[in-house]
Amino acid sequence: MADFLSRIDPNLLLFIGIFIGVLLLVEGIRQVLSRRETTTEARSRRMKMVCAGTSQAERLAILAPKRHSNGSLQGFMLQGLLLDAGLPPRPWLFAGAAVLSAALIAVAFKAVIGLFQAIALAVAICIVLPFLLLRAARTKRRNALVAQLPDALDLMARGLKAGHPLNTSIATVADTMPDPIGSEFGIIVDQVSYGDDVVTAVRKLAERVPTEDFQYLAASISIQHGTGGNLGQVLNVLAQVIRGRVMMRRKIKAMSAEGRISAMILSGLPFVIFGLNSIITPEYYGGVMDYPLFIPLAVAAVGLVILNALILFKLVNFRI
Repeated sequence: MADFLSRIDPNLLLFIGIFIGVLLLVEGIRQVLSRRETTTEARSRRMKMVCAGTSQAERLAILAPKRHSNGSLQGFMLQGLLLDAGLPPRPWLFAGAAVLSAALIAVAFKAVIGLFQAIALAVAICIVLPFLLLRAARTKRRNALVAQLPDALDLMARGLKAGHPLNTSIATVADTMPDPIGSEFGIIVDQVSYGDDVVTAVRKLAERVPTEDFQYLAASISIQHGTGGNLGQVLNVLAQVIRGRVMMRRKIKAMSAEGRISAMILSGLPFVIFGLNSIITPEYYGGVMDYPLFIPLAVAAVGLVILNALILFKLVNFRI
């Protein structure tokens, strides 16, 4: 251990400290900017827009950004990813922080592990990893919405059976249910208040949350609006179906947990070994980087590792 510690360059510890400082700075900025708007602030903002004479179309555009048919936001898909993850839609700030952090890490580690390894490390930590975390946050939020949907449908059905109109039942869900589904139903209430009909507002909810369960809800309300029928009973049946689908997903997730963990370990282990070797013994790869076949073999190895990861995750992920 003493020999190993004596071999560590003091500059390496300095660069690691700089890297940790950059991460803490970015995380601090994210915490400040990701503070969610409270209900009172949201109402005040809407009232200011009304007093300022903002048109109805502009108010609705802020409440629910328009999407393409594939679910991405117009103009910038990163903004849609941030919104789907429940974060403030500031794509340029996110991209700028990622690129700046990557540049700082690449410059800091260039003298220690070499330019090629420094760039690879910076891209992996500051560009690839944030996007993976954003996708994970989006998936987590969508799963939370689907898990809360059966309770929201039961609450709507009870309101309809008690004689309340559909608008009031939706408003009850918005006031009673916690986030994230409470906020989504609150957007429906705002859209209806600003002139949209309930069918259009619920269809836009299904576009914001592109899952089959919310599409079933939009279809049910649309059919009932056009042909009539007992919507309360339809919502009760739909809640039972969605609740069964959620339980089935959880059972499959529990049964495939071992396979998913193995897939993550096997997919990430080659990159971990590469990074540790580059830091501890830079000459391990630096001595052969001038070899003509080094770059083609490295690209082929990375491609095979990525292909292996895709196959493994395809085997352990199931669609219900």
